[in-house]
Amino acid sequence: MNIEGRRDEVSQLLHGVVDTHVHSGPSRVPRALDHIEMIAAASAAGYRAIVTKDHYYDGAPIAALVNAHYGDRGTRMYSGVVLNAAVGGLNAAAVEASAAIGGRAVWLPTYSARNHIRWQQNEAGYAHPGVAAGIAGGAVDVLTDGGAVVDDLKRVIDVVAEHDQVLISGHLHISEVVRVFDEARSRGVTRLLLLHPPEIVGASTSDVAQLARDGVFTEHSMNLFLEGSPFRRFEPELLREYVRAANVNRTVLASDLGQPNSIHPVDGMRATIVMCLDLGFSHDEVRQLTGQNASELFGI
Repeated sequence: MNIEGRRDEVSQLLHGVVDTHVHSGPSRVPRALDHIEMIAAASAAGYRAIVTKDHYYDGAPIAALVNAHYGDRGTRMYSGVVLNAAVGGLNAAAVEASAAIGGRAVWLPTYSARNHIRWQQNEAGYAHPGVAAGIAGGAVDVLTDGGAVVDDLKRVIDVVAEHDQVLISGHLHISEVVRVFDEARSRGVTRLLLLHPPEIVGASTSDVAQLARDGVFTEHSMNLFLEGSPFRRFEPELLREYVRAANVNRTVLASDLGQPNSIHPVDGMRATIVMCLDLGFSHDEVRQLTGQNASELFGI
């Protein structure tokens, strides 16, 4: 993967990028850069937008503040709320408050998802800093013992539908995601996003293909594929398989970066572009994967 030899080509393709998964700080856990540093770097690279995600607080007011004071740099910041124990779990009031401040994203439980807790105990091989410090809170269940969507989540879904927000799968298992997304569509949600299928969620290429037919976008966390990332688990060829299964027009590539001792998020997107080119994707397909699809999904 030779970035230096393709710097001009990559720089052109960075223009218009929408990174839908950025972990800038401050946060309850360590981050490599703060929100101001992130918007400055993204603007310098020509991004259209970034979506910041924090597992412990609603990022919508920070995004509003950043846009008010740094909007002239050309890159917009979006965010929303992750429905972990830190915000009361499946808390429709928290979603309503986030939407009122401009929150575009609603993530279902991540570190508070029972599936994540089970995965971390049995498969992960590492502990997220927040979980290791005991600050993740208890498990948040989205289904009843009988497999129905719980009432608290139905209320959340109704708020998401009312405000035309993006409902994101979090770290639920694919079997839970399918049921929740079916319920969400039946209640009027039109913007749906599945997170990193090969890890935690356990979604196969067949799963993402079916979800794509149902109108769902799939986001891939590129920190799972990039050299130099401590979270790297998979080879680039697996990414190509997933993208081809869901189709280029239903796939979003995001950095999922901002952690200490890892790749800078903008450098991660540069490496993502080179990886896509090396995998045989055209310039137009790269633009779809790194910007245009995310713009459609988030309505920006």
